Amino acid sequence: MFTILHSRRANILTEITALWRLAWPMLIGQLATVGMSVADVAMTGHLSADDLAAVSLGASIWSIVIVTVMGVMMAINAVVAHEVGAGTIDRIAHSVRQSLWKALGIGLLACILANCSVLIFDHLGLTPLVRDKAAMFVHVISIGLLPFAAYRVLYGYSTSLNQTKPVMVIALLGLLFNIAVNWLLVYGNWGFPQMGAVGCAWATGLGLWLMLAAMIWWMHRAEPYRSSFPFSQWEAPNWPEIRRMLRLGMPIGITHFAEVSSFGAIGLLVARFGVVSMSAHQIALNFSSLVFMVPLSLGIGLLTRVGQASGEGDPVRARFVAWVGVALSLAFGIASAAFIAGFRHAIAAAYSSDPAVQEMTVLLLLFAALFQLSDATQVAASCAIRGYKVTRAPMVIHLTAFWGFSIPLGCVLGLAPAWFPWSPAVPMGATGFWIGLVLGLTVAAVLLVWYLHRLSQRIVAKSQLSMRHSLTH
Repeated sequence: MFTILHSRRANILTEITALWRLAWPMLIGQLATVGMSVADVAMTGHLSADDLAAVSLGASIWSIVIVTVMGVMMAINAVVAHEVGAGTIDRIAHSVRQSLWKALGIGLLACILANCSVLIFDHLGLTPLVRDKAAMFVHVISIGLLPFAAYRVLYGYSTSLNQTKPVMVIALLGLLFNIAVNWLLVYGNWGFPQMGAVGCAWATGLGLWLMLAAMIWWMHRAEPYRSSFPFSQWEAPNWPEIRRMLRLGMPIGITHFAEVSSFGAIGLLVARFGVVSMSAHQIALNFSSLVFMVPLSLGIGLLTRVGQASGEGDPVRARFVAWVGVALSLAFGIASAAFIAGFRHAIAAAYSSDPAVQEMTVLLLLFAALFQLSDATQVAASCAIRGYKVTRAPMVIHLTAFWGFSIPLGCVLGLAPAWFPWSPAVPMGATGFWIGLVLGLTVAAVLLVWYLHRLSQRIVAKSQLSMRHSLTH
């Protein structure tokens, strides 16, 4: 009995080590990517309020579009991971080339949608200066959507080969480039024109082209890509293959859109409660988003690990890998919840010196602490499910949780008058929306864990039945 327990413990530790080895470079890469937006806000904030407002407005559209594109392109992660597990290395280059054709279409479509979306600025009551700067920000930064879509294909290809170091190094390169070009173009140093918010857009758009070029250069020179290098030959679009990848990727894109748009909608609804509530909401959300990079990186690594085990035809190991990853992510969620709850006063003080904002932020950070448990669990479970090449169920669950539960409940608790059914005697404001977020994410986490259990059990049972059938014949 002791030997069995010791062996199982050793297997768990081995899997945790393998998952962390895969995830930590992606974590640094994700933090570097977040650092680009932090640099944009910080550097324009020291120039003028108009430029800061323009960047904030433009970035609100940019973030929705880019996160959705990232989700649509994530199909390649599962496809390549399965092919690695199955040992069909000769298929990988073909899959990546077809996914790059998909990236061309998705990138161009996203560029058109982003540029059309600036029409909303005409209806927000903005000053002409801020409106024009925000629109120009979106027009310029949209040049980066096509290279971003292609970069995410190569990102997924690389991580699914267990090659995550390039992701880290290139993201750090992109961050340094972004800061340097911001310094030149935002402030007009070294004789460059002072472009303010538009300078940030040029820095990000050009930086994405640089990151794509750097990834191609790295893959061309590194040995691990030699047997599956996708640029070794020309290949025309294969429409059935592209449609298959779209069927796999579109639900992920819709899932990401549902999440990021719901947070954006809540931000707009909270804005009606005044500057203090809006500032506290943004601080709590910003810090939560920063902490979320850890379970997100674990989730992407988990997608690769589950996909490889499934491709090998080992559903028992795939199930084991999935649950170890979910447990590890939940453990981090518990630790981060304790940290946020214990240091919420210090976090609030680090973000703002306004006593009213600090007081409100401290309250919302308590909900942000609870937020960590369900958020860490749901992202790990959804990525594990995608590792099985199943993407529609997480999409339905996330749409239900965010738009069917979080936002309606937040509106009832935060906005509804006392006569409205189930509303509190006094509207709870921003607090009501955070209660909706916590409960909505809890619903998502519970449903995704339940679905992962059913899916993994069903695949294992089907495999065992097939094995028994083959033995009897």
